[in-house]
Amino acid sequence: MTQRLHLVFGGELVDPSSNKFKNVDDIHLVGIFPDYDSAHNAWKAEAQRTVDNAHMRYFIAHLHRLRDEETEASPTEELG
Repeated sequence: MTQRLHLVFGGELVDPSSNKFKNVDDIHLVGIFPDYDSAHNAWKAEAQRTVDNAHMRYFIAHLHRLRDEETEASPTEELG
C-alpha cells in the first residue's frame, strides 16, 4: 500500500489575498500526517483556532507527490 504523507503548516501572510508569508521564520509546522483525512482534521483545527486573524492561513502540502519520481511533474511544479 502506498503511503501518502501530508504536511500541514501555516502562518501570517503579508496580504490575505496572497500566499506570501510575513515572516518565514514564524511559519507554524503543525505536523506530517499519514493520510489526507488526518491532515485535513489538523488543518481545520488550526484554521478554526486562528479564524479571527484574516492574515493567518494554513495549508496542506502533498508530500507524497514530491517523492513520486516516476510521475512527470507539471510545468508549474518544475523548479528553475
